Amino acid sequence: MSGHNKWSTIKRKKGANDAARAKVFTKIGRELAVAVKNGGADPNNNAKLRDVIAKAKQNNVPNDNIDRMLKKAAGDADTTNYEEIIYEGYGPSGVAVVVETLTDNRNRTAGEVRHY
Repeated sequence: MSGHNKWSTIKRKKGANDAARAKVFTKIGRELAVAVKNGGADPNNNAKLRDVIAKAKQNNVPNDNIDRMLKKAAGDADTTNYEEIIYEGYGPSGVAVVVETLTDNRNRTAGEVRHY
């Protein structure tokens, strides 16, 4: 028996699951914003946006959330400017490493990639 109160166990599991889902939803939202910025808000004309929407549906993102993210990305009210950056380098034993990132701050991302 894991503990005295069953609700405490359920609450902790649900909290962990919700946090993991929120992290995935946020990443997909950022990818969607970059796809809209680069190719427009119409999935019929933007292949990358179509792929991101398919990825969102694969990860069980509700349609309301997808629509909200599309509207937010298409509008100019969003001041955050995400950009894709590719870092190349060499790791231990001379292994070549290519890292694709999505960031709103180049300096912070460069430091984090060097750290890893």
